[in-house]
Amino acid sequence: MAVFAYEGKTAQGEVRKGKIDAPDQATARNKLREMRISATSVTESKSALDMNVNIPLPAFMKPGVKLRDLVIFSRQFATMIDSGLPLVQCLDILSSQSENPTMRDQLKVIKEKVESGNTFAESLKTYPDTFDDLYVNLVAAGEVGGMLDTIMNRLAAYLEKNQKLIRQVKGAMTYPIIVLVVAAVVIAILLTKVVPQFEDMFADFGAALPAPTQFVIALSKWLTANIGYVIVGVALAYFAFDRFTRTTRGKYIFHSILLKLPLFGDIIIKVGVARFCRTLSTMLSSGVPILEALDICSKTAGNVVIEKAIGLAGRSISEGRTIAEPLAESKVFPQMVCQMVGVGEATGALDVMLGKIADFYDEEVDVAVEALTGAMEPMIMAFLGVVVGGLVIAMYMPIFEMAGHIG
Repeated sequence: MAVFAYEGKTAQGEVRKGKIDAPDQATARNKLREMRISATSVTESKSALDMNVNIPLPAFMKPGVKLRDLVIFSRQFATMIDSGLPLVQCLDILSSQSENPTMRDQLKVIKEKVESGNTFAESLKTYPDTFDDLYVNLVAAGEVGGMLDTIMNRLAAYLEKNQKLIRQVKGAMTYPIIVLVVAAVVIAILLTKVVPQFEDMFADFGAALPAPTQFVIALSKWLTANIGYVIVGVALAYFAFDRFTRTTRGKYIFHSILLKLPLFGDIIIKVGVARFCRTLSTMLSSGVPILEALDICSKTAGNVVIEKAIGLAGRSISEGRTIAEPLAESKVFPQMVCQMVGVGEATGALDVMLGKIADFYDEEVDVAVEALTGAMEPMIMAFLGVVVGGLVIAMYMPIFEMAGHIG
């Protein structure tokens, strides 16, 4: 398989440049025509470095498939299927165009499995880390119902909204974590490097030091003498916490505490509600059976407390009850959500109602993240002012006292 560099224009007149895999130039031009690109230049690449050809990489060096890669694939695949291109041809084009080498290799294997007679959904199961149960089940429903293009568009929209939620939460957490880590490093440097210099200077004063100064010097001595033990202790504490939260009981306790945290707990609940409603709405509107949809929703909840509530809803339906009742009994889902789910069940428009709830809570997450960011900034600044400022003042107090005596 050779690599060809091409330049051409789309039907809208947009100039496109790129690379494409093909056995020969004629096939490359055919592929470009199928992509609705009118090629003005197609030349075979001579240099692997210039053309970024698919040089095989060891497994440990290959990047993982990120949510962004899956979103791009789903949107492009939906557009191609909607344009009437055959399934195998879509996979062939996308595998040659993917920038992620792992995704590129996976799509090539999936294409080969489809060519050998497997369904698209069965072929996706080869890579469960990339295509989860939700993705596979929706594709299977689309294949059975003859509406794969519609399903892929829904999947792409769902993944984009899910990506936005994740980005919002990560964005809200990144700033305070970075600031606190930098603050911890600065405080450690002050205590182990700067304070000892002041201590040597104060030893020549011959006068009793103020209590705050004595405390800081004692803390500096202790930290300097036990820095190795502190690092090991922090590492062991992290290891113990990680092991504890990997157990079923430990994870449930930790996730329960997270839901009760001020500011953060409210965001976690809203993100969980939005994800549950969006996932269930997408699956129900795509024809996935409700029990199967609820089972998949519970696995994608991201919080075991919410997962348990969704699992109870699934068992409730199998016993002839409604979804809304166990959601209300869990005390996790807000009453408004439970009531709207109940109305959706009663009117037979549960998927539509869930979509509206998801849209509402998407906006609620926006507001909550902005409120969290606004509240965290003054808290962090106050913390830094008290801790770092307190250290500086404690070390300068003897100097101020000496200056006062001289005056």
